[in-house]
Amino acid sequence: MLSGVQRKVTCEMNLHVQWIRNTVFHLTGLLCLLVAMVTLTSPVQAYPSGSFGGNNGNPHTTVPAPTSTASPTTAPTTTTSSTAPPNSNSASLPFNIPPKSTLNGKLVFAHYFPPYPISIDNANPSSDYYTTQYLAANGENNNHVGYGGFLRDRPTPRPSLLDAQWRQRDLENEVRQAISAGIDGFSVDIMSSVSDTSWWGSAVPTALINAAATVDPNFKIMLMPDMNGIFKTMTPAQLAAEMKVYASMPSTFKLGDGRLVVSPFLAENKTASWWSQFISEMKTSYRINVAFVPVFLDAAANRNAFASISYGMSNWGNRNPAGNPVSASNPDSPMALADAAHALGKIWMQPVSFQDSRPIQSIYDESQNSQNLQNTWQIAIASNSEWVQLTTWNDYSEGTSFAPSAGHGLALLDMSAYGLYSFRTGAAPEIVRDTAYLSYRNQLISAVPINVSSAPMTLRQWSSPARDTVEVLTYLTAPAVVNVKVGSTTTTCNAPAGMSSCLAPLKVGSITATVVRGAAEVSRVASHTAVTASPYNQNLEYLVDSSRR
Repeated sequence: MLSGVQRKVTCEMNLHVQWIRNTVFHLTGLLCLLVAMVTLTSPVQAYPSGSFGGNNGNPHTTVPAPTSTASPTTAPTTTTSSTAPPNSNSASLPFNIPPKSTLNGKLVFAHYFPPYPISIDNANPSSDYYTTQYLAANGENNNHVGYGGFLRDRPTPRPSLLDAQWRQRDLENEVRQAISAGIDGFSVDIMSSVSDTSWWGSAVPTALINAAATVDPNFKIMLMPDMNGIFKTMTPAQLAAEMKVYASMPSTFKLGDGRLVVSPFLAENKTASWWSQFISEMKTSYRINVAFVPVFLDAAANRNAFASISYGMSNWGNRNPAGNPVSASNPDSPMALADAAHALGKIWMQPVSFQDSRPIQSIYDESQNSQNLQNTWQIAIASNSEWVQLTTWNDYSEGTSFAPSAGHGLALLDMSAYGLYSFRTGAAPEIVRDTAYLSYRNQLISAVPINVSSAPMTLRQWSSPARDTVEVLTYLTAPAVVNVKVGSTTTTCNAPAGMSSCLAPLKVGSITATVVRGAAEVSRVASHTAVTASPYNQNLEYLVDSSRR
């Protein structure tokens, strides 16, 4: 059905691994990230994750203890609080969402991938296309049986709608979801010509712009032509003719001076000279001034060639802590890439990610529960990045989605919110509600599934080492004891006030975590699914639950 999507995914398999050569220097640091997991009968100290986020590759060495992380010096060190009435969405978070007047002007976009809307066919979730064709091992005429099914997660299911414009209503709801999560706009992956009528996804960019205008005109859609598809065969004039169609739409993202932001994915698939012709064509033929923000797979190799024509730059980024160190010790590290862009006088759009797991490509990154997410937010803050791109909102084929889903509900967006508002205000929010987030897989890495893959997913080269762990990420108003029960095994951590991480070994069974202060239980979170010894298929995506949902 979506052969174009699968072509994109297959091609990206080779392109996204270009970063491997950039991360060799982390090998020594990886040894420091091995987990010390012990079943405990008395409390031990939980390692604080800092005012925001994880480690710098240097965990505490106290033994025995669940592994947690030391505080970097680059995270915000002050807290923000407000006497204004809290945003209604604050109840699901450990902090009050700051008023817009306190935001610093930095922007957060989420990468929107058209093939995976809330619903593909408006059928009931029990029998819709996601369930029967994408999640089932024998879906799409057994096309995906070799890897146990095409996807491992899906957008949060909804009942069938009577509205004939259900696709548009779904897009409007996704805009609302993003706004509620503090996101400023979508960077929409434009995969096909605006005149293409062969696939409903071709109309998504226009429909998404209209959805934003309907819900909130302040929510913007950044144009991201995908240079891994049909556009790579076009001339500069042909691509200009495609992009100009979107330029006059009210919610298309433009700078304050009116320049249209065009941010192509895999920009290096065309030369800087080719892009210069595109920019000139937009101006001479359509009187549209472009602010060009290329997204590279290899920014280090391309930034100098593109500098003279670019307003800003970005990299697609890595999906594991080893590939996202919170330091600039290597010239190809994310911090160094941002610094280099700034040295060229360009803004930087930092990729922020949670995980990456691709059954169709037989590969995954070890994100180490929330550690990769913490690191990428820390990089955005410490590098003084002007923009962030969440990679991705809804690419379920790569297991990178932040959007509300069956696997992590709204909990992942909630867990990301502390970093988001630290970035958007320049200071870590004040914690006013005890909150716990639970992240885990539904199977051990070594589990043998019922639907065995002919080519099982293996760890991406130079990724952080694989591990079987449950994490309880806590945001506490005062110190407390965290008890994590996984199956019949209990791990206990002493958690400080603020943000901290308590790790426990992943085992078969259900998972429950409680946070106790004195004699009172102040927070509780349980897994929405149990860890199984015989999973349906190989699924190495982390699931997330929240004590406040």
